[in-house]
Amino acid sequence: MTDTDLGTAVIVYDDPDEGTVEKRVENENIAYFQDHWIVKLDEDAGGNDVVRRIPIQRVHYVERSVEEFETEVKTLRNQVESFAKNLQSSLLGGGDDADARTEEPQRIEVEDGRSNE
Repeated sequence: MTDTDLGTAVIVYDDPDEGTVEKRVENENIAYFQDHWIVKLDEDAGGNDVVRRIPIQRVHYVERSVEEFETEVKTLRNQVESFAKNLQSSLLGGGDDADARTEEPQRIEVEDGRSNE
């Protein structure tokens, strides 16, 4: 198995103790998730990854070297489309055929607990 070079990334962010920090990492050790950049810093004695979550508000920029920009954009677009589809499914229910529904809304009578006397 060959070791593929995935490129590098530079993240520049504000640290409360160190001020503005510029950190260079391998692309495989940085990710964006839930309004945070997640950067692998090291491994602990047990072999677990030590990561730092950096809120997007503290990041000045992230610069990445990628083999093909089009591939990077396509991957991002696929992630956004997948997220949107999952959100739509969660909020509206159903699957791919949710848009094809033509039924009228169901009406349900609810009694208010008052007597009709």
